[in-house]
Amino acid sequence: MDITDPDASISSAEPKPHRGLHQKVFVNRNLTLENIRCYGFDMDYTMAIYTSPDYESMGFEMIRDKMVSIGYPHEILRYTYDPSFPTRGLVIDTKYGNLLKVDSNGNILICSHGFRFLKGENIAYYYPNKFIQRDDTDRFYILNTLFNLSETYLYTCLVDFFTRCTRYTNQEKGYQHGDLFMSFRSMFQDVRDAMDFIHNTGALKDRTIKNLEKYVVKDPNLSVLLTRIKKVAKVFLATNSDYNYTEAIMKYLLETNVKSGSPKRLWHSYFDLVVVDTRKPLFFAEGTVLRQVDTNTGKLRIGTYTGDLQHGTVYSGGSSDIVCDLLHVKGKDILYVGDHIFGDILKSKKRQGWKTFLVVPELAKELQVWEERKNLFEELKLLDTFLAETYKHLDSGSKECPDISAIQTRIKVLTHRMDMAYGQMGSLLRSGARQTLFASQLVRYADLYSSTCINLLKYPLNYLFMAPPVLMPHESVSQPAAGLVSSELSEIVKITTS
Repeated sequence: MDITDPDASISSAEPKPHRGLHQKVFVNRNLTLENIRCYGFDMDYTMAIYTSPDYESMGFEMIRDKMVSIGYPHEILRYTYDPSFPTRGLVIDTKYGNLLKVDSNGNILICSHGFRFLKGENIAYYYPNKFIQRDDTDRFYILNTLFNLSETYLYTCLVDFFTRCTRYTNQEKGYQHGDLFMSFRSMFQDVRDAMDFIHNTGALKDRTIKNLEKYVVKDPNLSVLLTRIKKVAKVFLATNSDYNYTEAIMKYLLETNVKSGSPKRLWHSYFDLVVVDTRKPLFFAEGTVLRQVDTNTGKLRIGTYTGDLQHGTVYSGGSSDIVCDLLHVKGKDILYVGDHIFGDILKSKKRQGWKTFLVVPELAKELQVWEERKNLFEELKLLDTFLAETYKHLDSGSKECPDISAIQTRIKVLTHRMDMAYGQMGSLLRSGARQTLFASQLVRYADLYSSTCINLLKYPLNYLFMAPPVLMPHESVSQPAAGLVSSELSEIVKITTS
């Protein structure tokens, strides 16, 4: 038996469970499910996975039409949603209208102005150090959620339109038309307001409910997962959605999705506690007033609820502290499953110490492309090794300056080829050998992550998730044997420099 295999069975006679690559749960920090006394779930993009790109396309069309209704040119109606362009984790610079992909420190990996990708000196014109202060939230807006994809693309379309429209004069911070100045900041705010409008008025939710089969993925294993978890731990639902929408979605997922021969259950019965209108991330701080929901009307009862947990009751608002009190659990007892890196994962980890499971629906595509193109990454690593070898024997007395321009050019070419395999803005998680801001937050705040929470079914509920050991640079130092540069590397370098 291979003791390095985390899926190895205790007994060689026991069959080993088969987990395909897309069924795996990935581990950043060791976590023992046996110690988890309570599982919490978000709803949107966690239990309810929305069909892509149909759902994002619907959202795009709704906010596009809203922008026209408030006075934006009718010509923007010709734009349709292109799923190959936007990805999560991008940053909008509301001062210059640029869309940025950055690493954990704010170093710029990719920059576009509308659909025009900026290079070298053009990026340096806006950002002399090719770096942004991402903590400047008044200027830089991070697009953290899958709901942001529609507005990301619409904002890009607006910049593209006004840049090319001859009626408008291009200015550094916007567009001029007579005595009207369209700043990038005001355009961004209009897009944000339009997005808030379709959410807050319920327009997007109404369209979703009217066509659940088209927009919501139904997985019969969701009820199986919740049933198994509830046998060994408490389960709660905490969603920002209102009760009526939550009721419609959860009934569709759990009451109309029962496997043949299984008894029908009300969706509430899968949970020990249901909380709607949570207003995360506020939910993980001071929270809001906890109220009971009248499940017949969807309306909130007056006053603050202060009693014990009543099974079958749905609550609105509250806070993570109140959830712990009602369920009689502590932060370390809870594994919270959500899709929002900031609202679900970062805040629950930093403020409450909850264990975290990040759902990354895009991971299915990321894994597919990685498997198909990982040879490009291997070549990048070999080139990095060659660069390290080139400088290894130089010291402060060395006069020579190695010519590495050809290697650097090859690295840029490989990085671009990798990026394009994922989409126009590249991978959610990396650009060549460098990780994105989203990837760094995933590693830092998510104990576990996977493309879907359903993948938990592939593991026993007493499973010990073991993170691979990570050595610090000083710990991984070793003296390579003479001739470290392999024949494969030598051949690559020969081709690159020829």
